[in-house]
Amino acid sequence: MTDYHATPPDALRTLPTPLALLDARRMQRNIDAMQARIDGLGVKLRPHVKTGKAIEIVRRLRAAGASGVTVSTLREAQACFADGVTDILYAVGIAAVKLERVRALREQGCALKILCDNEATARAIVEHGRAHRHRFEVWLEIDTDGHRAGLDPQGDALLAVARVLHEGGATVGGVMTHAGASYELHDDEALRAIAETERAGCVRAAERLRETGIACPNVSVGSTPTALSAGTLSGVTEVRAGVYVFQDLVMANVGVATFDDIALSVLTTVIGHQREKGWALIDAGWMALSRDRGTQGQAHDYGYGQVCALDGRPMHGYTVVAANQEHGIIARADAADADIERHLPVGTTLRILPNHACATAAQFDEYVVLDGDTLTRWPRFNGW
Repeated sequence: MTDYHATPPDALRTLPTPLALLDARRMQRNIDAMQARIDGLGVKLRPHVKTGKAIEIVRRLRAAGASGVTVSTLREAQACFADGVTDILYAVGIAAVKLERVRALREQGCALKILCDNEATARAIVEHGRAHRHRFEVWLEIDTDGHRAGLDPQGDALLAVARVLHEGGATVGGVMTHAGASYELHDDEALRAIAETERAGCVRAAERLRETGIACPNVSVGSTPTALSAGTLSGVTEVRAGVYVFQDLVMANVGVATFDDIALSVLTTVIGHQREKGWALIDAGWMALSRDRGTQGQAHDYGYGQVCALDGRPMHGYTVVAANQEHGIIARADAADADIERHLPVGTTLRILPNHACATAAQFDEYVVLDGDTLTRWPRFNGW
């Protein structure tokens, strides 16, 4: 569904740029579509709030039917708990220096689960628990695609780490995995295959723990590409995904989103030209767009972002080809535009679609939210 704004609010042209512009209607479509898909697969959706980092977005996720949330920082956990969310998974391996803050949240009533994938961390968790008479709930991170952290679902270390936790007084609450390698794919069959590898590996890890007498009630999988590609989730209890809320150019290249799904853009202004080079200069550099070049190794390289008109319509062929700290450079990818001053005159307001929505959103303290013809502002909770 294409929903370009034929007459965008005049107020957009008067706002100081750069800013993070969020299309609320696109975002809501994305939220509803993912919730319906995961509901249809018969498991819970525990959305990752690291993309949006805004309470208004968390509330919309919960209203759509989310079951708990996933976070990547304790700052996110604190903000969600303050708004009434108690079921929270902190899905980054825990550092021992953070256990004091974790325990404080749990003792206030937050059912915060933490992550571990090695014996050293497991020992630190049980030692802190013993010293403070606290029983942490710990989930084990499983590596199902060689992309990042995690334990081999078939390896001896999985059982060794679980025993340290279980025998040391912690609760082994589940296993989780993230098929981050799915971001490198763009074929439906390959995406279905990695989704199945993700599912099967995490389920097998849980089965092995149960065979040793460790209950392991939760089996958590997820990434936006695999959540949108999985054919079955047998043995899985929940799915985690995050970037689907905004979508971005990486997801468009993967094939699980279109330009019409991308809810986040950076509003920017043309501030000058280099006629001989075919450049238009904008006031959004990497401090606004981020340095993320996630599309660089994909089928289509969008530079630092796809250029769109103020109404959201993509200006095909134009990308942000370079970015300094506060300056971006727009050019055509195929050949220098000798008439770029006429096509993009000084003062033109544009939108730039992001490569990686999480990274671009993180450059800002708030969103300007466009809902039809209405503009509001939503603060973000940045920091760790």
